[in-house]
Amino acid sequence: MQIVASERIGDKVKQRIVRYVGIAMNDEELVKMKELAEFIKAGLEAESAPTLFRPDELARMAIEGRKTADLSSDQPLTVDLKLLREESRVVVGIHEIYGKLFDELGFDRVLGNPARRVQAAKTIKHLVLARIANPASKRKSVIDLERDFGVKLDLSAVYRTLDYVDEQSIELIQKKAWEAATGLFGEKIDVVFYDCTTLYFESFTDDELRDKGLSKENKHSEVQVLLAMMVSKHGFPLGYRLYNGATWEGHTLKDAIEQIKGMAEVDRVVFVADSGLLSKENLALIEQSEKQYIVAARLKNQPETIKEQILDKAGYQQGEQIRFKEIPLPENRRLLVSYSEKRARKDAFDRQKALDKLQKKLNKSKNPESFLKNTSYRKYVKIEQLSQQTVIIDEEKISYTAQWDGLHGVITNITDITASDAFEHYRGLWQIEETFRLTKHDLKVRPIYHWTPRRIEAHVAMCFMALVCIRHLSYRVQLQYQALSPEIIRNELVHVQQSILMHKTNGCRYGIPSKPTLHAQKIYQVMGEKLSATPFLIQ
Repeated sequence: MQIVASERIGDKVKQRIVRYVGIAMNDEELVKMKELAEFIKAGLEAESAPTLFRPDELARMAIEGRKTADLSSDQPLTVDLKLLREESRVVVGIHEIYGKLFDELGFDRVLGNPARRVQAAKTIKHLVLARIANPASKRKSVIDLERDFGVKLDLSAVYRTLDYVDEQSIELIQKKAWEAATGLFGEKIDVVFYDCTTLYFESFTDDELRDKGLSKENKHSEVQVLLAMMVSKHGFPLGYRLYNGATWEGHTLKDAIEQIKGMAEVDRVVFVADSGLLSKENLALIEQSEKQYIVAARLKNQPETIKEQILDKAGYQQGEQIRFKEIPLPENRRLLVSYSEKRARKDAFDRQKALDKLQKKLNKSKNPESFLKNTSYRKYVKIEQLSQQTVIIDEEKISYTAQWDGLHGVITNITDITASDAFEHYRGLWQIEETFRLTKHDLKVRPIYHWTPRRIEAHVAMCFMALVCIRHLSYRVQLQYQALSPEIIRNELVHVQQSILMHKTNGCRYGIPSKPTLHAQKIYQVMGEKLSATPFLIQ
């Protein structure tokens, strides 16, 4: 698809290609490309006509015009509707709400040498807001910003701007996130949830940052990076760090402890983490830093004497909400084990479901190779040598596994915490799991298409800023209105739009807001903004 202009040369009319738009592979892409072409065409017309404004200027005028307009005035706007033509229609909700929050969190001041990089800071802001509204590649974000938000960015300049996000900027971004989390509650951070995940690339080439490793997304062929993140008990992201994709997550904890030490608003911190971080070296490291921890315990890996105590159900105490047992460990550590009948029923159901699938597979083939590669099946089978190697279900393994149904344990060095409180803290790990879900699915942080370490770091930094904005707005909305998911909030704001109409005769412009929903009005109210459907004159 191309945009062409007709020009008269002598007595002939020839067409000149003004802008190449792209190639549509199907009808749906064709419709979208036509919409984009119309928007680009409007921009080209605006540039060629000195009396008109560029689309991005119109969007800015629409937002500022509504703020300055006297919507409470009874003075009527007298206009002949037949002489009005729509110049532009833009989404204003994302920039008005998330844009304000972005500035409040201090993310507008994270680039070095801010006086000389004003436009770069604005570009970073637009890219973060675009990721919240519709996460996509940088190229697609540039298209979306111009078409839907009236924001015009040069793609080459966008890529150059990513190079301004250096190590100092990333440290400042995390400092702002930490300050926002502590400032909101006026208290010190006392519980930190810590975990790691992997982010893959559509690439098989490794380098100093990208490498093959243990993938948590079953992308074992692609290269990846390891993302470690800290989250507060309220779900606010506190900080993160990227590591080479081959790094074992247990080796990242030392950096997290050092980062915690550097924060002023820290008193008694409890690290809460999954069993992936459990090692003697890591526990000793936390204890040497005079910090406390609650980590998941691998019950089946405990010494035989400990396992006997765990499996002795008669020794469990009945607490307020759970049955539990405390087993002393060396170096003043405590192993807390809980038993839940509900969890036991679920464990038994999940195992039987896996066994049913295993039996169906065995009925089709008993080839050992196909079973030993599958970790879900491997723990329930054994190889028997008859005339040839055959796979059969191991009943002894099933019976042994059934003994552990309903059991869950944590290890802690906190001497004055009850078992109920320790398990309650550990259950809070859903906060970081939810954070990773938001990062990967809602913000689509992966797959990553950049290939230089600097731009990979910049990409993750912008996703982190978007994540912080989402978490803080969700919390405020829940606190002041009601719980709304990040997706509902995003959808509400994307539908807060505004049409700009121009009078053909006198050139006056009018803003016509879309009709706001109740949710949208409450979100604006939470952020101290007004939302009205009253048309207004753009000065």
